[in-house]
Amino acid sequence: MTVASRTLESREVRRADDTAIRYTVSGPATGPTVVLVHGWACNRKDYDVVTTFLPGEIRVIAVDLAEHGESRSARDVWTIEEFARDVVAVLDAESVRQCVVAGHSLGGAVVVEVGRLRPDTVTHIIALDALHYLFLFGAPDEEQAEGLLRTLREDFGGLVRSMVEAGSPAGTDPALKDAHFTKMVSVRQPAGTRAFEGLVAWNMEEALSEVTQPITVFGVRDLVTEEAIGSLADRVEIVLVDLGTHHFPVESPEATAELIAGIVNS
Repeated sequence: MTVASRTLESREVRRADDTAIRYTVSGPATGPTVVLVHGWACNRKDYDVVTTFLPGEIRVIAVDLAEHGESRSARDVWTIEEFARDVVAVLDAESVRQCVVAGHSLGGAVVVEVGRLRPDTVTHIIALDALHYLFLFGAPDEEQAEGLLRTLREDFGGLVRSMVEAGSPAGTDPALKDAHFTKMVSVRQPAGTRAFEGLVAWNMEEALSEVTQPITVFGVRDLVTEEAIGSLADRVEIVLVDLGTHHFPVESPEATAELIAGIVNS
């Protein structure tokens, strides 16, 4: 597949539990490497246009997490840590010795875990409108977790719609919100539900305390709260952006590529 000046080569790595992880590679094997991980109920195609705007010398690897996009899995474990192992399997298959990892939304949590698993490989972690959502702060007790997940199980479409709305600043085009909803609500099940459960169960504070790499959060200005800034400021760099909704990598691919390239080239 050729996109603009890049040729995207689709590849696959197999893991246990009938798991086949599909991913795309482009750019020179000898160049600096960035690994891109999509968000919940999304897929690696979200980065196709971003990839075209990244400098040609950068090697780009975009991964479909298990049961998202073209990846398939029959496994029973849907934790953030297991998704990170999907990405690590790709790093091993491609003999990546050093890279920057960038993840959108749930993918931001995944790349933090990739950094924890491969401290000598990952040099910088980029969270694209990720990590700053307050339900990730502190481990919820059983009652709180069940309340958060009840809608997920009883009205999946309603949850997806509410998340799209919550991630859309005032004045967002309704057609744009509908497009994001349509893509996300069609995620394969049970992975869609189980992945969200995995994110709620993820211990972000523990992960951030153990990761040694620098972390940069590019967060939508209208969505990042002062509470989140105060809680994360001692561990991550937060850069507020005005590039669209929670899904700004899709909406503003050129500007997103500039943000990523700035980190990779630094």
